[in-house]
Amino acid sequence: MAGMNTVGDLFGAGKMFLPQVVKSARVMKKAVAYLQPYLEAEKTSALTTAGKVLLATVKGDVHDIGKNIVGVVLACNNFEVVDLGVMVPTQEIIRRAKEEKADIIGLSGLITPSLDEMVHVAKELELEGLSTPLLIGGATTSRIHTAVKIAPNYSGASVHVLDASRSVGVCSTLLNADKKDSYISELKADYAQSRETHLQKQLEKPYVSLADSRAQKPTINWEEYTPTKPAFLGTKVFDNFDLEELLPYIDWTPFFHTWELRGAYPRILSDEVVGVEATNLFADAQKLLKRIVAEKRFTAKGVIGFWEAHAQGDDVILEDGTKLHFLRQQAEKPAGEPYYCLADFIAPQTSEKTDYIGAFAVSTGFGCDELAQEFEAQQDDYHSIMTKALADRLAEAFAEKMHELVRTHYWGYAPNEGLDKEALIKEKYQGIRPAPGYPACPDHTEKTTLFNLLEAQKNTGITLTESLAMYPTAAVSGYYFAHPQARYFGLGKITQEQVSDYAQRKNCSIEEAARWLSPNLAY
Repeated sequence: MAGMNTVGDLFGAGKMFLPQVVKSARVMKKAVAYLQPYLEAEKTSALTTAGKVLLATVKGDVHDIGKNIVGVVLACNNFEVVDLGVMVPTQEIIRRAKEEKADIIGLSGLITPSLDEMVHVAKELELEGLSTPLLIGGATTSRIHTAVKIAPNYSGASVHVLDASRSVGVCSTLLNADKKDSYISELKADYAQSRETHLQKQLEKPYVSLADSRAQKPTINWEEYTPTKPAFLGTKVFDNFDLEELLPYIDWTPFFHTWELRGAYPRILSDEVVGVEATNLFADAQKLLKRIVAEKRFTAKGVIGFWEAHAQGDDVILEDGTKLHFLRQQAEKPAGEPYYCLADFIAPQTSEKTDYIGAFAVSTGFGCDELAQEFEAQQDDYHSIMTKALADRLAEAFAEKMHELVRTHYWGYAPNEGLDKEALIKEKYQGIRPAPGYPACPDHTEKTTLFNLLEAQKNTGITLTESLAMYPTAAVSGYYFAHPQARYFGLGKITQEQVSDYAQRKNCSIEEAARWLSPNLAY
C-alpha cells in the first residue's frame, strides 16, 4: 500500500502515466488476493481506506472503459471502490449507496441520452434526502452540462471530472474535513457563474427561422448528377469477417487517448514526454492483438444495405415508404453560407432521378467481454481494459474497411479510389457515413429505424439498449451517402420551431423529441 501511495502521488504530479499506474495496480491486486485468506484467518484487515467510492455506468449505457480506469486509479490511492457495472438503474444506485454508506458516488456514461439519465439520478438522490458528493464523467459529459443541468437539481456537490488523473485529487478534497466545505462552496459559486454566462450566451446567439435555413440550403446541381446504382439492393450480411484484414485500418491515436496519453500516432511514440511509455503500451497492445487474431477471440459481424431513396424536405423517403428524419442547422451564419441537413445530399423527388442511400451496422465485440473477464479473474485490469480498447479500435477499423468496400465495390461510385491509410483517417474519400446520435444527426431514436431496415439484431446479434446504446459496445452503425458534395457537419443548436416541426414529421410528442435532442436545444 505504501508503494501504491507513491504511485498515486507520482501520477498526480504527472511523473507517472496511466498505463504504469494500471500495471502497478495489477501487482497490488494479485498481492491482496494472495494475502486475503491469511487476513481473514486472523480476522484482521490491514487496510484502512481513504474513503468508499461507488461507481456506476448509468441505465441504458454499456460503456465502461473510462469508469474501470477511474476505479483502478482510485484503488491505487487507497480508496475502497464498489463498482456496480453498466446499465445500473437509478434505484439500484441509491439502494447500494445507502447500503454501502458510500462517501462519493461516481456516474459514468458515453452516449448523449446518459446526460439526461444523470440528471434523473441527481433528482432522485435529492428526493431521497441524500447529499453524497456526485462525480460526473464520460465522453459526452462536460463541466458546463454538469453546471447547467445536474448541479441545480442536487443540493449535494456535483463535480465534473475530466479524466482519471483528476479523480483522486477531487475525491481526496471532498473527503478532507478541513478542505471539503470551502471546496464545495467555491465549486457551487463557480458553477452558478458558469450557468449565468451560458444562459446569457444562449440568449445572445442569433438563429434563423426554419423557413430561412431551408431556403439557404446547399446548392446541388441535380441535372448534371447521375447517381450510381449499387451492385445490389437490400442487405448483405458478413458473419465472420477476417480480423486480419482489419489490422491495416486501425486508427491508433484514440487508443492512446483512452490511456490518457495525448498525441497523434505514430509521432507519440517518439514524444519526449510520453514516448517511452507510449512505445511500451503499443508493444503490449500488438502482443495482445496478435493473440486475439490468432486465437479468434473476437468475431467480427456486420450488415450493409442499399435502398432507392429520394429527399422530401428534410426527410429521406425509401421506396417502401420508410422515412429517415434529419435536422437542419439554424445558428446564424455569414451571408452566403449554406445551412446543412443530411437530406440535402439525396436527390429530391422533383429531380426525377433515382437516388440511393445506404446503411450499416458492424461489431467486433463478440467475445470481448469473455476475454476481459478472464483477465479480471486474474486480477489483471491492465489487459482487461486493453481488451476493450482494442475491440473498440477494431470496430472502427471494420466500419472503415466496410466503407471502402462500399465505395469501391458494393456501391462502386469510386471504383478507382486507391487511398493510403493516412488519407482514409483524414476522410479524403468521396461520400460520408454519419451515425445517428452524432453531430450531423444527433437523434439516437433514428437508430431504431436503421436497425429495422438492416434487421441488424437478426443479422448480426447487435442489440440496442433502452437508451439506444449498441451492445456489444465495440460496434458502429450509420448511413452511407455517396454524393460528391456530401460532407460532415455539426447540427449545433436548434430552435423550438424546428423541434415542433420535427416531432410532427416523426409523429411523436414535442416533449419526446425535445428529450432526445436536449443537448441541441437553443431554448
